[in-house]
Amino acid sequence: MYALVDCNNFYVSCERVFQPALAGRPVVVLSNNDGCLIARSDEAKALGLKMGEPFHLVRATLERHRVAVFSSNYALYGDMSRRVMEVLSSFSPEAEPYSIDESFLKLTGLELLYPNLESCAHAIREAVRQQVGVPVCVGVAPTKTLAKLANRLARKCGQGVMVLATPEKQAAARQDTAVGTVWGVGRKYSQKLLAMGVVTAADLANLPEGWARRHLGGVVGQRLWRELNGQPCLAEQFGEQAAPPKQGTSRHSVTCTRSFGRPQQEWAVVREAIATFMARGAEKLRRYNLEAHVVTVLLGTDRYANPGLATRTGVVTLALATADTGELSRAALTALRRVFRPGVAYYRAGILLSGLEPAGQAQFGLFEATPEQRERSHRLMTALDALNTRLGRQTVRLAAAAGPAPAWRGRCAFPSAAYTTEWEQLWTIC
Repeated sequence: MYALVDCNNFYVSCERVFQPALAGRPVVVLSNNDGCLIARSDEAKALGLKMGEPFHLVRATLERHRVAVFSSNYALYGDMSRRVMEVLSSFSPEAEPYSIDESFLKLTGLELLYPNLESCAHAIREAVRQQVGVPVCVGVAPTKTLAKLANRLARKCGQGVMVLATPEKQAAARQDTAVGTVWGVGRKYSQKLLAMGVVTAADLANLPEGWARRHLGGVVGQRLWRELNGQPCLAEQFGEQAAPPKQGTSRHSVTCTRSFGRPQQEWAVVREAIATFMARGAEKLRRYNLEAHVVTVLLGTDRYANPGLATRTGVVTLALATADTGELSRAALTALRRVFRPGVAYYRAGILLSGLEPAGQAQFGLFEATPEQRERSHRLMTALDALNTRLGRQTVRLAAAAGPAPAWRGRCAFPSAAYTTEWEQLWTIC
């Protein structure tokens, strides 16, 4: 059996842990640069506030209803996520983080410690609440797809726990779930299925397996059908080789993009931003034991003021995949020179690393770095990551990267403290 543990309104819940007076009050968290709403409490959702709404369009509504507003505090959210995952790992060594606020747990063997799966799920929920302070919902089922479905129903029913242990409960859950909300059914396939009269997850599960393979992308659709019918077939990826969280990282690419606090025209400022983004992207690669072949730099202008192409991209393909910050930064700056135009106001920038492969499996070329040079690079990056883990991100960095207060940093008008990662901002109890 699998459990999917999902934190409720995670960013909002993190803010409430350190500001208990916000309980019961509508709260929203804004995206980078205070652009739009990316997290809403249940009270804020009840006011009709939508995910992704631009902040400037709903500001009057927020003020009228005394909604608490926060800029994104990723240092806090990342550390709180780590704490949640540590609690979950204490229940099962086979824990697979799926995103910053979600994780799969394999529950094999836990039936020996708890009288039933419901009591186990409630124990998980209570442990996270007591030790971290974040509310979670737990969905339990024999497959990951059904566990996702169970988690959605757990939140919907208000109990926080849903266990689909029997075929009868699984059938009822499929009947209560719209096909467009099934994990793995995107917008395009949802429209296609609805046009064919497939409205619920039960409708899809009741179709022949061959139909799913033919109409839903071959083997991917076949796996989805089997998972819906209680046959686990999605690969388990636990421990060090676990799939990376979806925020900015996938099996195919690593991204780091930001909007600037104000438009930037200076080469030195944009170069510093790109070098900083690349340092973070390379750190992600090393965290998930990956290397990249292709470096892409993106520069964006005001899409409304400048008709035509709003985003320019420069691409550099490396002969040998790498996760070395220095090598990737040199490639990124080469790509930046190709697309940067003096006098143009840039509103956003970013990097994308693709052509990913597992680290240490590169095929060496005759004129490329020797194994000894690659080993020195690996030791250097390991030392760099260790120092920044111990002393704080970007404490040790390339000279081209930004310091603690770059000129291009985004707007952050409603900050909260980094309660768990900065000595100077520790929670004060009077």
